[in-house]
Amino acid sequence: MSSPAPTPTPPTGSPTPSPHATPPAAGATDEPQAPPATHASPATHTVRAAEPANPAGTANPANRADPVSPVRTAKPVDAAEERRQRRFALIGGSLGNLVEWYDWFIYASFAIYFADSFFPGDNPTTKLMNTAGIFAVGFLMRPVGGWVLGRAADRHGRKSALTLTVTMMSVAALLIAIAPTYDQAGYGGALVLLLARLLQGMSIGGEYAASATYLTEASARHRRGLGSSFQYVSMTCGQLLGLGILITLQHTLTKGQLESWGWRIPFLLGTVFAVVVYWLRRRLTETQAFQEKSVDGPDDGAGTLKVLWQHRRQAGLVMALTLGGTVAYYTYTTYLTKYLIGSAGMPKNTATLVSFTALAVFAVLQPFAGALSDRIGRRPLLITFAVGCTVGTYPIMTALGSASSYWPALGLSLIALVVVTGYTSINAAVKAELFPTRVRALGVALPYAIANALFGGTAEYVALWFKNSGHESMFFWYVSGCALVSLVTYLLMPDTRNVALSRAEEAADDPSPTETSHPADALAPGGAATTAAPTAEAVATEAATAEAKAKAEIGGLRSAGAP
Repeated sequence: MSSPAPTPTPPTGSPTPSPHATPPAAGATDEPQAPPATHASPATHTVRAAEPANPAGTANPANRADPVSPVRTAKPVDAAEERRQRRFALIGGSLGNLVEWYDWFIYASFAIYFADSFFPGDNPTTKLMNTAGIFAVGFLMRPVGGWVLGRAADRHGRKSALTLTVTMMSVAALLIAIAPTYDQAGYGGALVLLLARLLQGMSIGGEYAASATYLTEASARHRRGLGSSFQYVSMTCGQLLGLGILITLQHTLTKGQLESWGWRIPFLLGTVFAVVVYWLRRRLTETQAFQEKSVDGPDDGAGTLKVLWQHRRQAGLVMALTLGGTVAYYTYTTYLTKYLIGSAGMPKNTATLVSFTALAVFAVLQPFAGALSDRIGRRPLLITFAVGCTVGTYPIMTALGSASSYWPALGLSLIALVVVTGYTSINAAVKAELFPTRVRALGVALPYAIANALFGGTAEYVALWFKNSGHESMFFWYVSGCALVSLVTYLLMPDTRNVALSRAEEAADDPSPTETSHPADALAPGGAATTAAPTAEAVATEAATAEAKAKAEIGGLRSAGAP
């Protein structure tokens, strides 16, 4: 009787099988099983890492820990359960982002009603400049929030950072809702307003990066543009929710009631929304890319400025590509209503309705543009945006200044927002695709927050400053100039569509004979594309082949005189 074939020794670095693991079925291979993950029980195998990235960016070499990298892959789960997990990842990442940006934007939407409550004087433009100044100050905390919360996301996970940001935002919304007026506490009320905006700025600085990273990593590789586009869908829906509440209050309360106490209602609602989202985000699943990094053990360099400095070129790209997009976005969203009221002479109700309708169409456009970028690349959309904004801002803003009725103002606003869609729909994916996992959240957060603090947050203030000085049209050239800087950046940077965000995706670029790609065609709950487990027939065939080979080898040894 022939002796059994020896059991192969696991490769160095392979994880120890869990003592609670289910014994393998008869005929199964002897490969060690990895401990179960939170969302599925992954297997572990070893593959050769991808080659260094080419100029087009087909792989991200910074994801490699060594020449041979373990890749965690998820076993197939029930189709219905998989769909449920995908939907939950998308909804959880997007809905929380919606509430964050709702709280952020209602400040700008309701400023025309509460400016009198905190600042004395007879000049309405000066009062709006004061409230816009506090709005801009909130942006100064965004780099701080981007640094602190981006580091937390890279070291402790995207899920924990997302939970923390929504907690901070709910506290800030509550502070604004209960802030005393100038008549009650002098400038003490304005101080509470300022503190709340600083806290909101810190929260939103981390929220942008955490949600951008989460939605990008949680998307199937060939649908990252589509998946990440939901960041601006949720951001815009947050604005729409705020504007919808504003329109409702305008039709149910008098102007005096709105200016006296009605403006506090949306901030109280924001607090309630944030509590609900906190509960939802506690139940999110961590992304596959971050789980891979966690398996490697503690990483003292993750999320640090030292590691970010090693990727300073990518950080510079984030700032430059953000410059034009953030100025254009805030010009045609938060500032648009004030511009239609103050410069075009449009009634407040009509101007608000124009903004609401235009933003609703804008939100619908985001997934279509994101999906288009998955087919043709990111750069064509970015370049289209920059060219359109550079040459189109002056004529569009000039025409809007003369639009005193609903339909002309809506048509011009839609033209502008269609152009801006080329940036907003994919900028989250582009930024996340520039960095490796260990510094991805911080790499997105800090340079983006700095660019927003310098240009996005000050856009409304700069516009009002030019208006107050009698040179309002100079602001239009300012927006065009910012877009021109970004255009040069888009022309010079590589397309990031095919960059690998995890070792599993790198393995797909250079597959081993034992690997099979999982047909993931939507948002994956674990983030990176998974690999399919072999079928029962394939396992049985492989086992039979191995047994026959072992018997042949033993027979050969005996014929050669071996004992």
